[in-house]
Amino acid sequence: MLRERFAPRQRPHVVRAEGGYDAFVPPPLPPPVELVASLVGRLSSADQAIGELRGVTASMPNPMLLSRPLVRREAVLSSRIEGTRASLSDLVLFEAGSTEVDGSDVREVLNYVRATEHVVDPDRRLPLSLPLLAEAHAILMTGVRGGHATPGEFRRSQNWIGPAGALLADATYVPPPPERLWDCLDALEKYLHARRTLPPLLDIAAIHYQFEAVHPFVDGNGRVGRLLVVLLLVEWGLLPGPVLDLSAYIEPRRDRYYDGLLAVSTHGNWTAWFDFMLEVFEHQAQDAVQRARGLDALRTDYLDRVTTSRSSALLVRLVDELFTVPALTIPHAQQVLGVTHRSASQSIARLVGLGILQERPARGRRRLFLAADVLTATEGSRPR
Repeated sequence: MLRERFAPRQRPHVVRAEGGYDAFVPPPLPPPVELVASLVGRLSSADQAIGELRGVTASMPNPMLLSRPLVRREAVLSSRIEGTRASLSDLVLFEAGSTEVDGSDVREVLNYVRATEHVVDPDRRLPLSLPLLAEAHAILMTGVRGGHATPGEFRRSQNWIGPAGALLADATYVPPPPERLWDCLDALEKYLHARRTLPPLLDIAAIHYQFEAVHPFVDGNGRVGRLLVVLLLVEWGLLPGPVLDLSAYIEPRRDRYYDGLLAVSTHGNWTAWFDFMLEVFEHQAQDAVQRARGLDALRTDYLDRVTTSRSSALLVRLVDELFTVPALTIPHAQQVLGVTHRSASQSIARLVGLGILQERPARGRRRLFLAADVLTATEGSRPR
């Protein structure tokens, strides 16, 4: 990493590590912020969009109807930023037990779903803290690519960021050396619980940068850092659940995202970083409002269809299950309903007859049924 890439005011934070190389130690939060008119306007728009999403979600009879599909969408796209190629339909088919999907990338995505569900669980064991993030990292990284990178443990070695094959000497960015890591993490954790001095959305954007600049794990920092954004939105009461899939906006703009993070370190360009993150919050909150309304309307349509059928109580339970994982096998339906195989098969057949489920072409002995409209409403495209 070249010290010369850093503006003069940032160079005091470039330190010589015990190993003889240069690394960057980000100054503690809060950052110096100049609330210029354009940033104030962007903040107002983002706050309004988040508020509308909070209101729409709170008014829904079943808020989980939105959060469960969007957690899976966020998991797919946040993982894609890091190089996976699994789609939402791949994840859904894998969760339903399909053997037609290559599980290597999908397991990474499913781990992200489980990590998100763990940290936003109101009955979780740990409060908002570094140990909670370590637990999320353990869930995320266990049993998948990068599983060698000490899942659930903060790093004790140096990592760095750069082009494929880059070595420490020619890295684009080198985060704090191991001997300075715990000072950085301690300051970050204290700031998580400090009295707020910035508007909440700016605080969340600043914390996300700080986490990425510290880069506390050997691998998986990007996903844990984006998961931290969702956690803070829920923890601080800005949203009732994980209903903001920010990676849907970041993934096609990953260059702006990474360049923005780097520019804070090299030039202290907080204004551009805040502007980008507020753009993410605003756009994705507006998008989530439309998806919430679409999913709610779809559920209402499904319920209208099944309430005219016999055994409608069972069918209503299956309909709600489809908004968690929009695919069913007969054994899974049997487990959800607590009925016999024959009764579960009959219930699925009724949903097929009502046009809610479609049977996938047989690939093996297990029959698989897909709620394609739920996938379309969540993903924005028909499953492959």
